[in-house]
Amino acid sequence: MKEQKNTAAFVANGAIIAALYVVLTMVFAPISFGAMQVRVAEALTILPMFTPAAIPGLFIGCLLANILGGGIALDVIFGSLATLIGAVGAWLLRKKRWLVPIPAIVANTLIIPLVLRYGYGVDVPLVLQMVYIAVGEILGCGVLGQLLASVLNSRDGIYKRT
Repeated sequence: MKEQKNTAAFVANGAIIAALYVVLTMVFAPISFGAMQVRVAEALTILPMFTPAAIPGLFIGCLLANILGGGIALDVIFGSLATLIGAVGAWLLRKKRWLVPIPAIVANTLIIPLVLRYGYGVDVPLVLQMVYIAVGEILGCGVLGQLLASVLNSRDGIYKRT
């Protein structure tokens, strides 16, 4: 019975995180998509520090947000994989809070400019496009993510690290 309860909690946590990712992406759609973007939902990429349920939650949330945002197949697949890579990396670095955002920042900085160039035909030099995405990811994952981590760490019982 306890295993069923744990599985249900895992699925519920993942679903809530996925829903939050989609909502934040769509509410902030004007800045969530494009050659220069700050995806506020990327702040959630610190959540694997607290629960492994965030890994599938972030992946599914990004996948759905990219579909709902009108993304092409290349973007839906590789953009979501970039978030998955970042989430797994965050889980692996969960004991080192200040390093947790780095995998998402790096994965998106390396993958998304290629999607923008070869999928959408964005005609910005690749290195410059990487800088644009890196800045947006540093703001979303790094700054907003660390603010979120501070709030979650400061509240007993809201989120316990696993």
